[in-house]
Amino acid sequence: MKNQWALLLGIVFALIVAIFAVINVDPVTVNYLFGESEWPLILVILGSVLMGGIIIGSVGIVRIYSLQREIKHLKKEKAAEQPKVTKSDSLLTEKKPKESTQKSTQS
Repeated sequence: MKNQWALLLGIVFALIVAIFAVINVDPVTVNYLFGESEWPLILVILGSVLMGGIIIGSVGIVRIYSLQREIKHLKKEKAAEQPKVTKSDSLLTEKKPKESTQKSTQS
């Protein structure tokens, strides 16, 4: 359901940007570090949206990659700790009956 809402919002956003871009078709001057040129405003708007999407997507991919590495590391850590926990649990269960017999003999 969450993915459906994200897809729906993405489509609505794309439609709004497309309508806004089609309305603004006048030529504008774009200044670069090394010069300037005239471009239709529709291309400037669509190019800006595309570059923003690429930047946001890249940041998201890096975040997902780092979280996957963390999950992998924590799974290894858990697997390394699991034998220790089961061994100490078995030792505790062996000691408990002995302690209960000692308490009953002291009473």
